[in-house]
Amino acid sequence: MTSRREPRRADAAEIAAEQGLSPARISMLYNERSENGFPEVAGHRGRARLWDHAEVTKWFARRQPARLREHTPPSRNPDDLLNAAEASRFLGYKNPNQVTTYVRDHPGYFPDPDVVEELGTPQNSYRRQMWRVQTLLDWMATRPGRGKRAGAKRAAPSLPDVPVDGDPDELLGATQAAALLGFKSVNSFSSSLFQGNLPLLETSDAVTEKGGRRRWTRRRILEQAAQRSPRR
Repeated sequence: MTSRREPRRADAAEIAAEQGLSPARISMLYNERSENGFPEVAGHRGRARLWDHAEVTKWFARRQPARLREHTPPSRNPDDLLNAAEASRFLGYKNPNQVTTYVRDHPGYFPDPDVVEELGTPQNSYRRQMWRVQTLLDWMATRPGRGKRAGAKRAAPSLPDVPVDGDPDELLGATQAAALLGFKSVNSFSSSLFQGNLPLLETSDAVTEKGGRRRWTRRRILEQAAQRSPRR
């Protein structure tokens, strides 16, 4: 039986850096929690307040529609590739590291990169992740807390047929997991995973070397399917 990880905790400085705000602004939001619903403190590190990182991120995600409602992405070729900083600016975030934060700290919430380039030298290698403009537009249209937007110019691709009676130890990706769980799209699966509706999949069985994409065994996915119906 897999034990769940301890929730990550973050102080005001960490949260401020991720959200493009100042630590003082985070403290102000906390002081106004009775009006705005900001999460309660989850602990302390010395005199510094600590919050449950996931809860704070979800709180900001719920506020994003109001902050970004007027943002219209610039006109770009749907096949243009953008790196993480460019994608953050394209989506209207003030923090150029916002996409990097989503990918690093919230697997399943943001779409997998369309292209991963292996760069550097064997002694000092690094990866550059890139997303197509259309991938970003599709995510904007379906991310948690938002309805459909005119920015989504094409329907999400249909999911493949995935056999239930295949090898129970075969590793499957998000597309196959979404199909087995009965979701209509990978985005809806990713959204449900991020919101904590698929607890058995919070721990992955493997992560690919290129792209850092999560994989689960067919057995784990089917156990999740047996426990609860997905929220579409």
